[in-house]
Amino acid sequence: MTEFDHEVVIVGLGPTGLTLANLLARRGVDVLVLEREPEYYGLARAVYTDDEGMRIFQTAGVADELAADMNIDSTVQWVRGDGKVLAQFNQIERPLGWPVSNFLYQPYLENSLESALDRYPHVTVRRGRAVTGFDQDGAGVTVEHAACTGTGYGKREAEIDAHSTERVRARFLVGADGGRSIVRTELGIDMSGTSFPERWLVVDLKAADGIDAFRHLPYFDFVCDPELPIVSCPQPDGHHRFEFMLREEQTREEMEDPATVRRHISRFVDPDECVVLRKLVYTFNAVVAVRWRAGRILLAGDAAHMTPQFIGQGMNSGVRDADNLSWKLTAILRHGADPAILDSYETERRPHAKAMIDLSVFNKNIVSLSNPVLAAARDIGLSTAVRVPGLGGWIRTAKVKPAPRFRRGAYLGQPRPLLRGVQGRLAPQPEVRTYDGRHRKLDDTLGLGFAVLGYGADPRRAFSEADLEALRALDTRFVTVYPLGGRPQGKPGEGRDDIADIEDHTGVLTRWFRRARLRPGGVVVLRPDRFVFGTATPQDSAALVAALNRQLRLSPRGNKPGPAPCPVPAGTADGGAARHLHPL
Repeated sequence: MTEFDHEVVIVGLGPTGLTLANLLARRGVDVLVLEREPEYYGLARAVYTDDEGMRIFQTAGVADELAADMNIDSTVQWVRGDGKVLAQFNQIERPLGWPVSNFLYQPYLENSLESALDRYPHVTVRRGRAVTGFDQDGAGVTVEHAACTGTGYGKREAEIDAHSTERVRARFLVGADGGRSIVRTELGIDMSGTSFPERWLVVDLKAADGIDAFRHLPYFDFVCDPELPIVSCPQPDGHHRFEFMLREEQTREEMEDPATVRRHISRFVDPDECVVLRKLVYTFNAVVAVRWRAGRILLAGDAAHMTPQFIGQGMNSGVRDADNLSWKLTAILRHGADPAILDSYETERRPHAKAMIDLSVFNKNIVSLSNPVLAAARDIGLSTAVRVPGLGGWIRTAKVKPAPRFRRGAYLGQPRPLLRGVQGRLAPQPEVRTYDGRHRKLDDTLGLGFAVLGYGADPRRAFSEADLEALRALDTRFVTVYPLGGRPQGKPGEGRDDIADIEDHTGVLTRWFRRARLRPGGVVVLRPDRFVFGTATPQDSAALVAALNRQLRLSPRGNKPGPAPCPVPAGTADGGAARHLHPL
């Protein structure tokens, strides 16, 4: 089989798969999404996204719609059992253009993401289709799938109709099929890390019609009560979640009993004013797959890493995976980049995902202390820390959260200097002023591909014609950034070509250029995920373009898109020839 039915097959229709499908679709990539469950789950799991996640949804073209259904800028606080506040974070600055704190109701988010796919005729979504086998060679992946009754999201064994099997051929396969990933299992990839024995009861509530049942619970609370650690989470549209830690002697049956649930939530709400949507005892894992790529097959989201729920970053880590993968797959499929660039997916994403896992475990250890002496010491330590100059501000503005930057030597981009380097870091996203006096978020002026920002000058002037040709082959957008009041008047007819020019009326970008040690006339190259690839002056811009070509494995003047060979993992029979499909 030499022809391809699709360019990318995604397994799994959760937030990671949905985000990846939207990002690829918006860039014109033909996508097939396979989901084992015939019916939508319809209940919440994730409850939070941050400004990084919202910026990615902005790239996917769905952020404004999603934001309309979110509880934004909520304070997050650690409180004692009696309600006394120990510490808070409530950052209201928006360095990435979106609120840092966004509480969501996952069914709304997933419905919006899935509905957004309807606008793309080159996306096919197949529910009730289980992957039954897959294999790859140097050019692509063959995937078999069949009709499936689903598991009811873990409630029963799935039944697969072997007579309904279909076979498709794609350039790449992405397993975004959750913690029990069939793609990861079939590849024989293990998970490393820790499975925690602590059990928690999650209770999802909905206010009864016409009753404002949760008005008195305005913030997200980690209730640090050694007798009963609790999480209280506000959600939009009359939803609220509680999580209660079980004692060792308590059973699942006891805790999920309606009378027990009623007794626990009565501490905070009137049980007669709300409806219990879900009650479930669960444990959690802090694990990472030992590898995320096998040739043309990749893992993303919970299939690659599982994050405890204590900082709300599990879903967001998967969304970041989708952002990283989408532009690299597009560069391969549309611009002739070498599939070897996919090795950078894991080297870039693994350290950040692992840091989020470690922070979540750290917060779990703070919240769930049951020893009264240690809990008292924690309370004193937290309440004291927020009063210490410097440290208090660091806590209140959530600076403890791992920053969006890549580890030195492990990313696609120029090396980052030891001091004041912006390479490998996520660029800020301020509001900017367009030539016609409108305010827009920066990314909305940059397109969906690479972007070159010129500090106070047309960035094209910094490059030779050959280098401009190479950049244009990547669908690069060129943008001039003027300081406030610095836009030139010009002559009739000037400024009507294809370059965008914006005014940095907030001063954020001007200060950022200076921190990057750029002078007027210098340029910054942003990757499609808005991490900085590199910076240059007109004198060394040729080296910047050469680095871009070299790291994407492009020819000096760019390549036309076309099939690129991809090494098959070691151990593949016949040195890359197609193997027989393995039934799962």
